[in-house]
Amino acid sequence: MAKEKTIWFCSNCGYESPKWMGQCPACKEWNTMVEAPVKVQSSKSSFKLREASHTPILLKDIQNDQEQRKSLGNGELDRLLGGGIVPGSLVLIGGEPGIGKSTLSLQIPLYSKDLKTLYVTGEESEKQVKMRADRLGGDATLCSIYAQTRMDDILEQAQKFAPDLMIVDSVQTMYCDNVESSAGSVSQIKEVASRLLRFSKESGTPVILIGHITKDGFIAGPKILEHIVDVVLQFEGENKGAYRIMRSIKNRFGSTSELAVFEMTGQGLKEVANPSEMLIPLHEQGLSGTAICAMLEGNRPLLFEVQALVSSAAYGTAQRSATGFDVRRLNMLLAVLEKRAGFKLGAKDVFLNMAGGLKVSDPACDLAIICAVLSSNFDFALPGDYCFAAEVGLSGEIRPVAQADRLVKEAARLGFKKIFISSYTSLDTAKMPCIEIVRVTDVKTLVRILFK
Repeated sequence: MAKEKTIWFCSNCGYESPKWMGQCPACKEWNTMVEAPVKVQSSKSSFKLREASHTPILLKDIQNDQEQRKSLGNGELDRLLGGGIVPGSLVLIGGEPGIGKSTLSLQIPLYSKDLKTLYVTGEESEKQVKMRADRLGGDATLCSIYAQTRMDDILEQAQKFAPDLMIVDSVQTMYCDNVESSAGSVSQIKEVASRLLRFSKESGTPVILIGHITKDGFIAGPKILEHIVDVVLQFEGENKGAYRIMRSIKNRFGSTSELAVFEMTGQGLKEVANPSEMLIPLHEQGLSGTAICAMLEGNRPLLFEVQALVSSAAYGTAQRSATGFDVRRLNMLLAVLEKRAGFKLGAKDVFLNMAGGLKVSDPACDLAIICAVLSSNFDFALPGDYCFAAEVGLSGEIRPVAQADRLVKEAARLGFKKIFISSYTSLDTAKMPCIEIVRVTDVKTLVRILFK
């Protein structure tokens, strides 16, 4: 006889509760509890994974050999993973529908060398996958397609097939017999992910999961899976543009906050080796309201354009809008300009945009944002060969950022003539390339230099 119960899950962190709560006690978010009826069968699943025969091992006896990573045939994707995929790892690729998750996951077995792959599809038929593979090109001799959504059958075939890599598209379509709820529910997603995690760890087979996210990031999203999987890669931005931005959110085998840029073409996603060239200005010189920011995304120096528009407020309350940037930090920077530099922006609308659909949280872009805002306010165009890399404090001081030497070298490589940094930055100018380094102490000094 099956036991029936109702559990409330937090859609943000996965916290379970027997009753509804307004605030999740784990992540402190409000109104994120979602009800999920669960029927747990008393009988176990028909398929059984191999029972673990491990015994406790002394820490000093554990071999600390480096895992042999496997290349996926994509330089940008390998870099996001830390140099390739680790055997026995569980990787989640998330993003909005139509952004390129399935395209990228199919390109992996088509362009990777000597990688026997089992591609499990729950959304498309074998013929549909074949049509997409013919469009993408590549070598399909080592890629096997299995259209199935039942986890018992998938794991049974995976053990018989013994692949070097398994791809599951998507995790929201898979279900387990021992959990009697619809596919895509919180309980099913957690059970499917747990079964795949156990399989990958016991067999040493790396598994890539495709996860869809909704507009509000609820149940269908990868947030529920984030604490289960080893690596989380997420597409950012809109699916309408030509470029796709992928960010490493979590990585147990490498650094986080890494960024990769792909271009969507008729033959699939192509790597953009130098994203700075894509994000720098694509318009005529002499336009006000733009400034170039230099910052680090993970271990990669990145230069991109910051766009600002300042206009008189049409209504009583001025608008503050930011795309790709925290609007609260924008309000803080505007307050610094008003309090420390004397610019009255309270009665003006301020709109901010990060070029290329980029989402930025690094304080290194503070200086570029202030310059773009002032440029639009004065209707004064900044020279196109100037770039900025510094944080702005509440007292109006300009603070240094980490690894400024790499930012200076990247700016010089791209042909910029001047870079504005904090006066407190430790920098060996003797080893710097041919670029003028302007050190500034506060916002007032910056204004006197740029807007004479």
